[in-house]
Amino acid sequence: MSEFHALVPAAGFGARMGNELPKQYLDLAGRPMIWHALSTLCANSNIKTVFVVLAPGDEFFARYDWSHCAGKLAPLYCGGATRAESVANGLLVSEMEPDDWVLVHDAARPCLSAHLLSRMISELRHDPVGGILAVPVADTLKRADSQQRIAHTEPREGLWQAQTPQMFRAGLLGEALARCNTVTDEASAVEAMGLHPRLVGSDSSNFKVTYPQDIELAELLLKDKSN
Repeated sequence: MSEFHALVPAAGFGARMGNELPKQYLDLAGRPMIWHALSTLCANSNIKTVFVVLAPGDEFFARYDWSHCAGKLAPLYCGGATRAESVANGLLVSEMEPDDWVLVHDAARPCLSAHLLSRMISELRHDPVGGILAVPVADTLKRADSQQRIAHTEPREGLWQAQTPQMFRAGLLGEALARCNTVTDEASAVEAMGLHPRLVGSDSSNFKVTYPQDIELAELLLKDKSN
């Protein structure tokens, strides 16, 4: 029987945050940012192991108390120069079975809810391809020219904003990344094989912390989540 695992690439730095500390370790509601995502993944009863792909020289992860994730959390110090490389390395080192499901999640999406995670696994566990959490684009989209003026308006019908987790069979994802390693998300590599991942409806609370002002919003959401 295939098992479920999570894989969190966390070897990057997050330069847009403007800090000397890697983004995944910035303080968020009294914890390092990555703590929140890992805690949600570890708490899911379907997920057997949560692999965290860290930079080979990472000296921060071991400073924190991960005892609440005991038995599930497995740090792998094999991160690469890109997200795709880190995920591919993590798949190799973790030695998952080809038919196992792997949920790749951003360390910088700390507000993933237990409900969304469980629903995603339920909806995709029998899917022939796999899929991703995503939300339909609600805002009007503008294409800019080289002078940062509006060139034209992009139609938003049928457009979705990709989120994570992104859930695929480990063997399929490993093959997809070996063929196409320049992608910024796992679904793009799977799409390049001619496959069509399923879109599982999410919500805007599962956003990616990218800029300093995002920290305050994430803290508000986490506070509401804990009440």
